Amino acid sequence: MEEYVVNTTNGKIKGHLRNNLVEYLGIPFAKPPVGDLRFKRAQPAAPWEGVYDAGKYGKEAVQLEDGRLKGSEDCLTLNIRRPMEGQNLPVFVWIHGGGYNTGSASVPLYNGDSFAEKGILFVSFQYRLNVLGFYDFTTYPGCEDFESNCGISDQILAMTWIHANIRAFGGDPDRVTIAGESAGGASVINMLAIPAVKGMFTQAIAQSPLPNCIATHKTARENIDIFLEGMGWSVEDLKKLRTADPYEMQKGNTYVAEKHQYKNPGIFLPGPIQDDLIPVRPIDAVRNGSAEGIKLIIGTNKHEGTLFVHPENTGFPNNWSMIADMFEKNGHSPAVSEIMHHYQPSLKGQELKAVLNSAEEIPAKELEPFINFATDYAFRVPSLKVAQAQKIYGDVWVYHYEFVSKSGKATGMKASHAYELPCMFANKDFAFSRFIFDQESEETIDALIEAMHTSWVQFIKTGEPDKKNWPKYTGYDSKIRIFDRVTRTETRDCSTLMKVWKDMRFYEN
Repeated sequence: MEEYVVNTTNGKIKGHLRNNLVEYLGIPFAKPPVGDLRFKRAQPAAPWEGVYDAGKYGKEAVQLEDGRLKGSEDCLTLNIRRPMEGQNLPVFVWIHGGGYNTGSASVPLYNGDSFAEKGILFVSFQYRLNVLGFYDFTTYPGCEDFESNCGISDQILAMTWIHANIRAFGGDPDRVTIAGESAGGASVINMLAIPAVKGMFTQAIAQSPLPNCIATHKTARENIDIFLEGMGWSVEDLKKLRTADPYEMQKGNTYVAEKHQYKNPGIFLPGPIQDDLIPVRPIDAVRNGSAEGIKLIIGTNKHEGTLFVHPENTGFPNNWSMIADMFEKNGHSPAVSEIMHHYQPSLKGQELKAVLNSAEEIPAKELEPFINFATDYAFRVPSLKVAQAQKIYGDVWVYHYEFVSKSGKATGMKASHAYELPCMFANKDFAFSRFIFDQESEETIDALIEAMHTSWVQFIKTGEPDKKNWPKYTGYDSKIRIFDRVTRTETRDCSTLMKVWKDMRFYEN
């Protein structure tokens, strides 16, 4: 392999030429958050002597995925891929998703080759997840020296390192686009509101974000109390967190995932905290102009909720009783009937009490009203609020991903959460991509990839995703881009939807 050595603020880094791209993998941007640094915010990596060989990905964050414990506390690394030639390249920073709970920058789907091959410098990074990254223990006795938003601090430090060093790799620090999906998309929205990263990027892409997934210190306790129950601990046992095996903590984390909706329907899993790093809730901050001048692409998938709403261990409410409880807990009981009639028109004319008391509750297999409710509550409505707020301060483009593949139809997942990723990354070969595109014609696949991936590339390079076919967002009755078997631009009037939801807020105290 040829030698590609660059000088950074930490020292020299050696890259590797693979498949006509230069890779720098597993670059440490922070001190390992272990020992006394567990539950502390990220600290800059110490300088090193000699040349750091960036030849392989760093370890992923500690997590339990598909029943398998994996990852390491020493996980704070970033990755860079770039074409062999070129300077002052546009930079694309990808933030992986996974509900702030799972995921990794090293997932092959996210390798970024398709962007680097088109003259873009691609960056991805790891950040701490779940208990170690997003659980807020700071209000509990004996944990006063713990810090909140450790995972957010990782993201801020990664962006700081990129801003300081990307020119050495051939990137233009003044042409940075950040992007992410799911929790990564929510992280993008957060960054629109985080003072510490202001000026470090000029464009943003938020795919299926959860803009309201942010808690106060008080609300965070609701899930932490479930964690204690799952661990079989009392408050006094929290001191064990300092030395406990990080894999052991996944027992309580899994219990939270299984039980949180039944205690507080509609609450999000542990995520960012409103504190000194994120002083204002992101949607409110954007409304106040925190992201002035930032260009934004934002969108959601038609059937996001199919991934989350289940008959058991559901991730969002799966019946009207849960929704009624959710609205009552948050002071919105008068709105429940209107919501119910909007999502299940067949119940119009029936009183809410009669529905809740009926022996003919909706069968578990008939979850469509609640799937649509979850799609709108967690993703679509707050994303439209972000678009509506940001259009005053910068150019905004909105999309809706509606492609229901044959496999999506057969499994009932339809155009579910994350289903756009293979198209956006132009990656047909990853296992998830093969599932999405199973039995679809090459013509169909290529057309969808061409429509979505090319728009992202053009946006990163020029600041316009598709000047001819994708107009800027103008309001709730705006023309938006529809990614489907036939990609098109259509007017989608969301005015009625937004009136139904008003500006109701949930779990913000």
